[in-house]
Amino acid sequence: MSLLSASEQQQVTLAIAEVEQETDAELVTVLAASSDDYTYIPLLWAGVLALLVPGALNLLTGWLGVSGLLAAQWGTFIVLCLLFRLTGASGWLVPRGTRYWRAANMARRQFLDQNLHHTAGGTGVLIFVSEAEHYVEILVDRGISSQVDNKVWEEIVADFTSKVRQGRTLDGFVDCIHACGQHLKTHVPATGEKNELANHLIILE
Repeated sequence: MSLLSASEQQQVTLAIAEVEQETDAELVTVLAASSDDYTYIPLLWAGVLALLVPGALNLLTGWLGVSGLLAAQWGTFIVLCLLFRLTGASGWLVPRGTRYWRAANMARRQFLDQNLHHTAGGTGVLIFVSEAEHYVEILVDRGISSQVDNKVWEEIVADFTSKVRQGRTLDGFVDCIHACGQHLKTHVPATGEKNELANHLIILE
């Protein structure tokens, strides 16, 4: 199942088309389900706990012996791996800094992958969302960053992030696009008809 339905995606497309009629900026929207599967993090936690817990127990009691300690460590590792996977606890084990770092990296990769750095006049704008991390970022090329202060985007991102946390991703996209458009049509007004990049929402699942 898609992160947004076809009709919801169409609303995003229409919002972009409407804004681009009044500005030379090229808006691209990307919605990712997650920026990483973070498989290695739960495995790392399970491995560390499997080493420490049976080891500490054996050190305090001496009950396990060498073969018993090895079996307890393997058993603990397997149980924890299954527990983290089946209960969905994996997400809680990933540090926020790691989640945001991965999402920020994906946003920058998408900026390059979608050719936003090759637009005429450097007017590319990426609106990136990674739902699992509740991460939103707006990246702009040099032609816009020289015209609009970064604090403008920070305020729009803060509002969008709040909507993503509430499960209102569609509202967030539409409101964000129009909010960006208010600034873009002032600082980078339309000088002619052009559409260098696709207007549809790009979904990464």
